[in-house]
Amino acid sequence: MFKIAKANAAVPLMPGSLNDNNQNREMLAQFSVSEAWSGDFSSGLIRLGEWSAMLHGLSAPECGLLSLIRSYDTKDRSHVLELFEQAATLCSSFCFSTTIIMPNGFRQPLFCMGESNGLEQKYSGSISGVFVFPRFKLEGASQITSRR
Repeated sequence: MFKIAKANAAVPLMPGSLNDNNQNREMLAQFSVSEAWSGDFSSGLIRLGEWSAMLHGLSAPECGLLSLIRSYDTKDRSHVLELFEQAATLCSSFCFSTTIIMPNGFRQPLFCMGESNGLEQKYSGSISGVFVFPRFKLEGASQITSRR
């Protein structure tokens, strides 16, 4: 799945959908680890959280796009790169799914949703999103552990 669209919320926020009484976070945490990420087009740096950096096989929380996608399934890399290139030229929302393949054979599914904005001037703007790492085992792979 590789999708990009003009930045425009397809489903508007419903009243109360972001309040602390919403139990969906517990259900999401039961089935996945999710973590926000952001990037700055002027510097080209993407800032990841602790889990995202570790699961992408990175030693630091900041990286470039090519370092980020290096661990993705080879058949998906060009599609993901194309999505990021499109998002860097037009304010847009996007999503993709792929598999991170680590040197030890660990295969971690990954879902990503994000958006870009602030592209009015050349080499400006930002990108942000969330990575969702499902907590299920792929054939021949280890299961992701809890953050406790």
